[in-house]
Amino acid sequence: MTRREPVEHTVEVAIVGAGVSGIGAAIKLLDNDMRDFVVLEKADSLGGTWRDNTYPGCACDVPSHLYSYSFEQKADWTRLFAGQAEILDYVHDTARKYRVEPHIRYGEPVEQAAWDESALRWRVRTAKGVYLARVLVSCTGYLHEPQLPDLPGLQEFPGTLFHSSRWNHAHDLSGERVAVIGSGASAIQFVPEIQPKVASLHLFQRTAHWVLPKADGPIDGLGRGLLRLPYAAKAWRGALYAGFETFGIGFRHPALLKQAERIARAHIRSQVKDPALRAKLTPNYMLGCKRVLLSSQYYPALTQPNVEVLATGVQAVRGRTVIGADGSAREVDSIILGTGFHVTDQPSMEHVHGADGRSLAQVFAGSPEGYRGTTVAGFPNLFIVLGPNIGIGHNSAFIVIEAQLAYIASALRIMRERRLARVEVRREAQADYNRRIQRDLQGTVWNTGGCSSYYLDANGRNSTGFPWSTLEMRRLLARFDADNYHTQTMSESVEHADAA
Repeated sequence: MTRREPVEHTVEVAIVGAGVSGIGAAIKLLDNDMRDFVVLEKADSLGGTWRDNTYPGCACDVPSHLYSYSFEQKADWTRLFAGQAEILDYVHDTARKYRVEPHIRYGEPVEQAAWDESALRWRVRTAKGVYLARVLVSCTGYLHEPQLPDLPGLQEFPGTLFHSSRWNHAHDLSGERVAVIGSGASAIQFVPEIQPKVASLHLFQRTAHWVLPKADGPIDGLGRGLLRLPYAAKAWRGALYAGFETFGIGFRHPALLKQAERIARAHIRSQVKDPALRAKLTPNYMLGCKRVLLSSQYYPALTQPNVEVLATGVQAVRGRTVIGADGSAREVDSIILGTGFHVTDQPSMEHVHGADGRSLAQVFAGSPEGYRGTTVAGFPNLFIVLGPNIGIGHNSAFIVIEAQLAYIASALRIMRERRLARVEVRREAQADYNRRIQRDLQGTVWNTGGCSSYYLDANGRNSTGFPWSTLEMRRLLARFDADNYHTQTMSESVEHADAA
């Protein structure tokens, strides 16, 4: 029996991922009259992290009116902080309105993407075929691949085991003894939801997090009516943006975060009366060093008689018993992993191979580095949304995504106008940019706050954080700076091919 060759499709642009970034990228292309593209999505529906994370209580920690595309603002959010289902509906509605869905290829996870220097194209292989793309735009994000702890005996646990981003809705936790491993952004949302129904909840907390009160609540009809008035939603969004941007100054000048830390301490004191429990929940590092969390329900849930906080990591699982690093042991029926995601070590990096054949993972060697968070030397015609050192801890991810999409759209326009077949950031430009990035990160709370966080990679380097304001980010990404790139025209590529 002869082996069937994969079907090949030639496209101008291949976008990987149909989450918020991928949908936004598709809309940008359509706005610029670029229609020869596909969006490759591994799942059978769009939505990215808002499709995957369906755990009880899942919601945004950025106010609803700031958590949307600037060109498609939603005036009728039902809550001050939108829940997962409403955000997912918004992404679906936006994709439908801008007619993105015909370009999406569902059920096509990218198995490998390799730059073909002879053809000056990306050869993108999926389970269903091969796409020969002039440009590759990676929109896989970093809240994507669950971080699963390597614990002896975990996979042999005889009860029910799942990660918060792969919530097992078919399993009823009622009356069970449940261990929650991890106390980060997801755990503080689902713990209050499951606490009333479980027999006992054992929270294994390796590190305490700073938690600020969350001023959440429904937006009534009057509020939604006011926000439908001309310019009202835009003005409210602007006010929210300015407020969060002001808060962000503290991340770059940590001494300014002392007042916010006082609020967080008062929040713990007001909701946790037991001194021993309060001590466990009070971090020993500066607020902002790790992601600042928002909740007004988390602490009250932890004070309930069926909840136990074990201020320890987990060293092993033996049968149904979870063993803490301090030797504590608790027998449980289910384990829920609230252990976060691969951020600086995304598995997708292993599948993207550049001009010299090496993958992003090999080139990064544990410390991702790029240019303006969007391009990487050695990887021609590759653009990454939410790439290295573009992460912020104080404002909406939509701000970052739209800034990067503006840069990518500018690059594609210039490539079209100048008939460029190849653009690759100059190594010296990337090196100079990263020298400035790392210099200015030194005084930030991520580097000086005294904690270990996902901002720091396997080598202890901050390869996630952006050390300047989002106003500066938008300035840097406002237009494609072709002078900092090696470029090759279509005619040059033909001459090169003829000579070869």
